[in-house]
Amino acid sequence: MEITLHFPAAWTAEDKRPVMVFFFGGGWKKGTTKQFLIQADYFASRGIVTARPNYRLKPDGVTPDKCVEDARSAVRWLRANAARFGIDPKKVIAAGGSAGGHLAYCTSIKQGADDPSDAPTISCIPQAMVLYNPGLFYSDSEGVMAAVGGGTMSAERLQLISPLDHVDKDTPPALILFGTRDGLKRGADEYLRLAKKVGIRAEMFTAEGENHGFFNTEPWLSKTTAEVDKYLVSLGYLDEMK
Repeated sequence: MEITLHFPAAWTAEDKRPVMVFFFGGGWKKGTTKQFLIQADYFASRGIVTARPNYRLKPDGVTPDKCVEDARSAVRWLRANAARFGIDPKKVIAAGGSAGGHLAYCTSIKQGADDPSDAPTISCIPQAMVLYNPGLFYSDSEGVMAAVGGGTMSAERLQLISPLDHVDKDTPPALILFGTRDGLKRGADEYLRLAKKVGIRAEMFTAEGENHGFFNTEPWLSKTTAEVDKYLVSLGYLDEMK
């Protein structure tokens, strides 16, 4: 696995900065780490160490549970190397778009899809999540099995990577960003209902009339980046801009 890191201008290895991990989208089938280059550069300029991991895709012969394994491994690797990279292992922000948003959420699942070679003593659970039009679903949601595995993934494995099956009082706070015309928004609406029920912080930014992937282009690229900045300030991971 390759992980591209971005460091703030005044960074030193002795720092203890938050780290923000961006997972690209593409339906677990395609995509590159270039997707979140602008956001990674921006938040590094604001003082956060940012990371853009690669992960295996369907053309590599894997189903989405293996993509989730890679995402969870990436967070563990960053925590294991926290001292080397000047990051605070207690200030991890998992972020991603579409399928990458699904992966980011799946890093928060307590008993999830893990690579057998990972050290179980190192947690992959982030302290916060930023999810750009993520895939949020139940394991028994209509069409999910066909969408994620085409019948090649077992029901047990699917349950491990179904975000709405894993919402509890310990789930990290989340900011979710959606266009109102995106069909996947239904999953986020259900997530907010579940979050309210168990008493965790969850909020949604909506772009009126916009479709899936709206955040990749202007003016929404700048608008969503500003919204995420405000959210991270509210969590204490960034100082307010002067």
